[in-house]
Amino acid sequence: MAAAWIVYLKELVDALRDRRTLMTVLLSSVAMGPLVLLLLSSLVGAMEKRAEAREVVVAGIEHAPTLANYIARQTYTVRKAPVDYEDELRKSQLGDPVVVVPADFEAGLQRAEPPLLAVVSSSSNQRAQAGHAAVLRLLRGFSREQATLRLALRGVAPLVTEPIRIEERDLADAGARAAQLTKMVPFFVLMAVLYGALNAALDSTAGERERGSLEPLLMNPAALWALVLGKWAAVASVAMLVAVLSCASFLPGQWLLRSETLAALFRFGVHEAAWFIALLAPLAGAVAALLMAVAIRCKSVKEAQANATVIMLAVTLAPMVTLFNQEGERPWHLWVPALAQMTLMSRVLEGAALPLPELLASLVSCALLAALALGFVAQRLRRAAVG
Repeated sequence: MAAAWIVYLKELVDALRDRRTLMTVLLSSVAMGPLVLLLLSSLVGAMEKRAEAREVVVAGIEHAPTLANYIARQTYTVRKAPVDYEDELRKSQLGDPVVVVPADFEAGLQRAEPPLLAVVSSSSNQRAQAGHAAVLRLLRGFSREQATLRLALRGVAPLVTEPIRIEERDLADAGARAAQLTKMVPFFVLMAVLYGALNAALDSTAGERERGSLEPLLMNPAALWALVLGKWAAVASVAMLVAVLSCASFLPGQWLLRSETLAALFRFGVHEAAWFIALLAPLAGAVAALLMAVAIRCKSVKEAQANATVIMLAVTLAPMVTLFNQEGERPWHLWVPALAQMTLMSRVLEGAALPLPELLASLVSCALLAALALGFVAQRLRRAAVG
């Protein structure tokens, strides 16, 4: 263990001296939280500003004074649509759907003939699509009001048209609703672990071989397992350092939230950060060992980077299973590294309990993967020492 500790300190110092590693730590961990929260706050703030404006873009509102009166009573403001509104919607220059009123709108209402109102938008225009549902609700409210007035004029109770009453119930608690906004945090901290371990793993294996310092290192009297454990512990420590800084950056980053609604829903405190770090520790060890196993086969860092792309892609895509799986969590999710951590971190954000068997499942899977990868690294180093 004394030899492994010496190797660990040597590899850790070498990793921290690497400018690429330091730049990765700085950009992917320290600046990640504030940057993400600032962008999210700007997006939500722009949406809230549009909602507070309560504007409806209408083409031909002069043909519908009844509709204009209803819109005003709903505290909305009518804004005249530009002449080339279709072209602006296609180019995403106009951020609101357009209500097109026909010239015979009022005449149709008087004859009890339903006039046709068109809501023009573009599915490729995300800003216009965001306000599409609100405009439809406003127009349907006007339609219901006209129907109620016609029934009342004829002495018919409006309840005749509503034989049933519908009540909506949302079973999601406050934690689950808040997790919808914070669900991007687990993905970013997981990527920080991955990229934090990358440079250190490649430099301690393929980098040593490329510089010609691997063979002299193997000639030392230290046991082979001490070298492997020391290198692996250093790479895992760098990955965990990035994870800790990434989680911690989201704590002061919340000061940048300019939306009161977003600030109230964004639940990520010291408790959640501590759980994230504990859950990411096994993954950091597994990823560090796996990257070392891939890089030890390569003769240069450039070759190792190309081979490590497969590992990077696999770890990146694993959490996306939850996006495409519409049937909820499955027991096997907790046995897949990266996917298990993503699942458990999402539960932490929701305030759900983490049973011990599920925690052990993620720990055992990462431990098995790390053991197999480290065994492969030791085997390759033994061959290099013999050769």
